Amino acid sequence: MKKKFEEENFIDTSLPVWSYSLLNNEDIQNFQNGTNYRLYEKFGSHNIQVNNQWGMYFCVWAPNASSVSVIGNFNNWQSNTHTLTARWDKSGIWEGFIPGFGLGEIYKYHIVSINDIVTEKTDPFANYCELRPKSATISWSLDYIWADKNWMRKRKKHNSLQAPWSVYEVHLASWQRPNPDDEGSYNTYDQIAERLVPYVKGMGFTHVELMPVMEYPFDGSWGYQCTGYFAATSRFGDPQGLMRLIDTFHQQNIGVILDWVPSHFPNDAHGLYMFDGTHTYEYADMRKGFHPDWNSYIFNYKRGEVKSFLISSAMFWLDKYHIDGIRVDAVSSILKLDYSRKEGEWEPNEMGGNGNLEAIAFIKDFNETVFRDFPDVQTIAEESTDWPGVSTPTWQEGLGFGMKWMMGWMHDTLDFFKADPITRKNLQDKFSFSMMYYYDENFMLPLSHDEVVHGKSPMLYKMPGDEWQKFANLRLMYTYMWTHPGAKLLFMGNEFGQTSEWNYKSQLDWHLLQFDPHRLLQDCVKDLNDLLTNQPALYQKQFNEEGFEWVNLNNRNESVMVYKRKGLKPKDDIVIILNMTPVVRYNWEVEVLGKKYTQEIFNSDSTQYWGTGTVYNPELNCQILDREQKKYKIIVNLPALSAIVLK
Repeated sequence: MKKKFEEENFIDTSLPVWSYSLLNNEDIQNFQNGTNYRLYEKFGSHNIQVNNQWGMYFCVWAPNASSVSVIGNFNNWQSNTHTLTARWDKSGIWEGFIPGFGLGEIYKYHIVSINDIVTEKTDPFANYCELRPKSATISWSLDYIWADKNWMRKRKKHNSLQAPWSVYEVHLASWQRPNPDDEGSYNTYDQIAERLVPYVKGMGFTHVELMPVMEYPFDGSWGYQCTGYFAATSRFGDPQGLMRLIDTFHQQNIGVILDWVPSHFPNDAHGLYMFDGTHTYEYADMRKGFHPDWNSYIFNYKRGEVKSFLISSAMFWLDKYHIDGIRVDAVSSILKLDYSRKEGEWEPNEMGGNGNLEAIAFIKDFNETVFRDFPDVQTIAEESTDWPGVSTPTWQEGLGFGMKWMMGWMHDTLDFFKADPITRKNLQDKFSFSMMYYYDENFMLPLSHDEVVHGKSPMLYKMPGDEWQKFANLRLMYTYMWTHPGAKLLFMGNEFGQTSEWNYKSQLDWHLLQFDPHRLLQDCVKDLNDLLTNQPALYQKQFNEEGFEWVNLNNRNESVMVYKRKGLKPKDDIVIILNMTPVVRYNWEVEVLGKKYTQEIFNSDSTQYWGTGTVYNPELNCQILDREQKKYKIIVNLPALSAIVLK
């Protein structure tokens, strides 16, 4: 039976592993210095031809191993038949070529440490893995013919900070399932492309952000406990399936952002933890190496090899998968030695501070490398503290990200809109505070998955009042969000008023779209996306102090706030008026400078959004007060719990 298996797989297990290397001295030096950012081109497994014989070249870093061998079905998982060779240069790299080893084979590394600890590990550079709970690597080719040439040629314009950014955040497994009651049922990447791409296109979002699609063992981690930093998850198919999904988005002029987790990794036996029987990828000092919040392990950013590994991972997705942005998870936990640690549980750096100096250097190098090699993409930080200069260039002493999530705005906005409208006059300063620090960073406004789980309630039920008021408040809040400076991010289901918290085991409550309030809220979000992309004032100066102006904050008791958004041309300026209470305001007067406003271009109380539709402004009464100063008075009607936009 063994002989028959070997004949069918064309592998002669009696042959020794051939000594062979793809690496040169410069590769090794850069790897050790933390400056080899294309490790995936030579590490891992590669189907190549050596001495007229096709087979697989293997390359793995296991610096404290006494032996490393390749095991799998091809050799009946025997650890003594296909042993790799340690390089002579003491780099800790093990290599070898197995003739006849083809694509589609499963394998692991059998590693014996210098302390005789035995581990069996997935290839850290695997491009494809077995579906969990299995965990072996599948040898694979990433050959793919892309059809997104037009997008790639012009994406610099789409991904610019002067472009409209409206991001739809998606968890691929639970957006839709073939069987909503079976958490183990998944649509394929191709089925997702058939459904998700036209939906995002129809809704008018400019980008999607995919929650982690890099291989992970535990569904309940939502992908944030990653074991495959170079592998698309097999839950939805093979790597080319994800490429086709991204390609399809690009063909519809939609950018794709991937979540990336270089902050921590789980302790699964087949993963990176104790890779060669010692602390290889993680800090050995658990004051730095263990993450108490997530029961996971923190990368040792001081090791050049680990830094090369992580930045190579980011470059891999940009290079091989044509992604348009990387959203870096949990940046605060990377930067701070005392993150989630009490006094005595952490040690200050050599300067006496709480910053992880080698992690800060890693983040800067990551951003510099990405923008050097892919200047038409964005990097986005989920950084929840007041760390300075997150989106400031590194040459100006910043961290170098393109954008940062505006967590303060999210908390203040939700606190304001959760409040009874009667009390909102007391919260106006909290509401307006975002513009006090807005220009410190290039901010993205997030209403993400984290806000609709763990008892926080769905977005709709955060709103006060009866059913009509809840929907009116939500439309009002979304209009404020879309007209506030900065990029926007909305988690799936929020666009139609999901009535249950997000559940990764199921799917969105699509049945709600049979009801007018939900279906018309969805239309409202679609029209807000259209407003964003069609009104230059909403994006041309979104990170510039000249792009925003408070017009009137002096009506605290009535909770009416007015601001202006400005484009490159004065004729493109728009005025936004928010009425935060369920009281109609007739003949409300607003004084503005600049241009005459003659048109109401958006009204969140429209009947087409399940509003009353009884209070609107078919013709604006705009009177000149001072021609020389270009001062005007606008007299408008303000619907209850509504936002109107004037042009």
